[in-house]
Amino acid sequence: MITIEETNPHHPQATALLRQSHALMQSLFPPEDNYYLEIDDLCADHIRFYTARIGTDIIGTAALAIKDSYGEVKSMFVDERARGTGAADALMRQLEDTARAERLPWLRLETGDVLHAAHKLYRRHGFTDCGVFGDYVDAKSSIFMEKAL
Repeated sequence: MITIEETNPHHPQATALLRQSHALMQSLFPPEDNYYLEIDDLCADHIRFYTARIGTDIIGTAALAIKDSYGEVKSMFVDERARGTGAADALMRQLEDTARAERLPWLRLETGDVLHAAHKLYRRHGFTDCGVFGDYVDAKSSIFMEKAL
């Protein structure tokens, strides 16, 4: 059974997954197109950080940044060995539930153009393409998506 819970990003297993995610992004995209948050930045008051676990093993991470008029999906990552377990779907549902509880009208995200499995996940959860938002610039390797709540 997958359990989703709010977790400190400095939990050793969460940190290990975040480092895996950051390394993957660094291998796929130029530095100027990497918009992930550093682990310390995920500890900010406006960030809600969640993990998915099976038993005592953390298998996925996701964060929601609370903005003035929307929530932004950040740091979505599931360990390769746990893909297909439903962890990503459970994390997405938690982020959406949190955004609704915060009374946010929109969820938005930026993702890489070659992260096709992520695109499928987001579309399955009702996200559609949109334009650049927030502090982002129109990067050639970025796709921007949103979902009305």
